[in-house]
Amino acid sequence: MNNYNTVYVGMDVHKESFSLCCFTLDMEQPKYAQKMSSDYRMILKYLERMRTVFGDETRFICGYEAGCLGYTLYHQLTACGVECIILAPTTMLVEAGRKRVKTDAKDAIQIAKCLAYHTYSPVHIPTEKDEQVKEYIRMRDDHKLSLKRIKLQILSFCLRHGWNYTGGGNWTEAHLNWLRQLELEELYRETLTEYIITYEQLTSKIKRYDERIEELSGEVEYKDGVKKLSCFMGIRTHTALSIMVEVGDFNRFSNAQKFASYIGLTPGEDSSGEDITHLGITKAGNSHVRRLLIEASQCYSRGAIGRKSKTMEQRQRGSAPEVIAYADRANERLRRKYYKMVLKNSKKVNVAKTAIARELACFIWGMMTENIA
Repeated sequence: MNNYNTVYVGMDVHKESFSLCCFTLDMEQPKYAQKMSSDYRMILKYLERMRTVFGDETRFICGYEAGCLGYTLYHQLTACGVECIILAPTTMLVEAGRKRVKTDAKDAIQIAKCLAYHTYSPVHIPTEKDEQVKEYIRMRDDHKLSLKRIKLQILSFCLRHGWNYTGGGNWTEAHLNWLRQLELEELYRETLTEYIITYEQLTSKIKRYDERIEELSGEVEYKDGVKKLSCFMGIRTHTALSIMVEVGDFNRFSNAQKFASYIGLTPGEDSSGEDITHLGITKAGNSHVRRLLIEASQCYSRGAIGRKSKTMEQRQRGSAPEVIAYADRANERLRRKYYKMVLKNSKKVNVAKTAIARELACFIWGMMTENIA
């Protein structure tokens, strides 16, 4: 029996099956590949067999790519005393030409090598409370998308049949009353009624979800952070709480640039020799936070520079003076930058908003890590 200090176990995990292999730094290629059913207990049995090969004192480090299985497998293995790492796919070093032949076994080999050579970045594991709140907020956002879809379906239904509302904005009480009072043939009326019922149900649900999110934001672990983030333009309770539970510990990023990179808001680059080509944003990392910040950046496209609305004054009330001063400085700078990019430098609106979102991410990092001097 050989004794090894550390054995790296690459795991390619799917809903129906797991593919595993072992690798050590003195091996030329990973060995002991095995495919098994998607049950963490099968992994434990595999590790027991490998212990008879590598020695009782061997340290096993398992790893798998972040994907559809979330954190469940990680929690199951760590609860049994197994060291486990979730690898961020966008940070893993991939061998040249590997994409030509892609199998579960080859993926497991690549993961094992990344673990051994540390050519990856680990995924942050949220607390159980953060994970629960995150899932609740994402559920609310899914319903919001369904509401948006049903609105479009109602408007399209009316447009197809020439029923045009001319009384002002859509989805006001006047607009809804107009929809209910349309004189339609029997089946058309039944169709529109079902649409409206769905719309009202979703509206009622989302209102209830938003009230619950307000309650969650007032809990001890979130209250202070939500209050600070709400001092920025475009960030209200829902966005603030979502950013907090999606990111977790802001101090794991050593600087603001790394936080912006984490959410994929930094520009890519394709350079060779003297030729330097700047690309669009990388769109790596957390797409949910990136979308929230790009939506928030739209608020900087309107209003006078330096002006603070009454709503903003209300949101900032009760915060520390240095927090308000930092947020005001950020709000003024970002609004000024947007106008300069669009009006003076003739940048496209979407390019400007993305640039504002990246800089807003940097200000958020400073706020949450207390680097506000």
